[in-house]
Amino acid sequence: MSVNLRIPGPTPCPDDVLQAMSRQMINHRGPEFADIIGRITESLQRLFETKNDVLTLSSAGTGAIEAAVVNTLSVGDRALCVSIGVFGDRFADIAKTYGVNVETLSFEQGTAADPQEVTDALKKDSSFKAVMVTHNETSTGVTNDLEAIAKAIRSVRPDILILVDAISSLGSVPLPIDAWDLDVVFTGSQKGWMVPPGMAMVSVSKRGWDAVETAKIPRYYFDYKKAKSYLDKGETPWTPAVSVYFAMDVALKKLEAEGLARIHERHARLGQFTRDGVKALGLKLLADDRVASKTVTAVRVPEGVDGPALNKMMRTEYNTVLAGGQGPLTGKIFRIGHLGLVSEADLQACLDALKLALPRVGFQPAMAAR
Repeated sequence: MSVNLRIPGPTPCPDDVLQAMSRQMINHRGPEFADIIGRITESLQRLFETKNDVLTLSSAGTGAIEAAVVNTLSVGDRALCVSIGVFGDRFADIAKTYGVNVETLSFEQGTAADPQEVTDALKKDSSFKAVMVTHNETSTGVTNDLEAIAKAIRSVRPDILILVDAISSLGSVPLPIDAWDLDVVFTGSQKGWMVPPGMAMVSVSKRGWDAVETAKIPRYYFDYKKAKSYLDKGETPWTPAVSVYFAMDVALKKLEAEGLARIHERHARLGQFTRDGVKALGLKLLADDRVASKTVTAVRVPEGVDGPALNKMMRTEYNTVLAGGQGPLTGKIFRIGHLGLVSEADLQACLDALKLALPRVGFQPAMAAR
């Protein structure tokens, strides 16, 4: 029996995407790779809904966060980090590591950021050079209203940098980069893009490039300027994860054939299906439906239930891999990923397994057979 991988990344990949990775290596300084990276870049611009430069880096998502920091900020710069969970805190921690003076505006885990509070923070301190925000917080299953947050930021500071962690949102939920006037927005191949880990993709606006020119934090491997100069030649500065580029080339063709509107509708539908199924079991969600993520659902572990024991049983006896809680939510929630290559049947199988496992760990599901 195949494993039902229900974590929010890495996500399952289509067979033809995986098969593409088995191709023999090619010269990453040759014309064949230039064609591939050219196609990938143009496709990403369309799916990002941007005319900005789009760069690809051989890295996981955390590398993309680090790249955004070191390319746009300097030691001592003031930055406001809007955090609603573990990955928002990680954004702040990385910036602090490089000497950025970060003020973190934190919100209760399981809730979304309040745009008015972001506005108030900017009004109190005019020295901020950048706002760092996570669009979709996978640790809590919450999606920020990024459009409203960006509008609030621009109403106070029209020229401030907006740096967006869209690792688990871009390519799955609406995020029109140019329409929302965002400066540096990044994502990772292992999420809704249906590709194995290894590629980070980032959009950089003119405002972002202006920041790159003045940023003083040292960088080498993650240097945007090097990446852009080599992209103009159809290359990457360093040896790329060639197999991941093969896979992304195939995956992007599939996604463009489906179309953004249908991709967004699919994730919205699957998110609702998951939340409805979880609630029908008598379980409680961490996030309110109004801010609940369309790519991952966070479920409260029922009182008296050992969360890690439930996850282990699901994995070892029902071939279903759930994600546990992180940080302060460790042992208090479990998470069901529903982004990328996933269907109602996959999610129903997960819910059916939960219905069988829950009584064995001390909770009686309320749901009758669906």
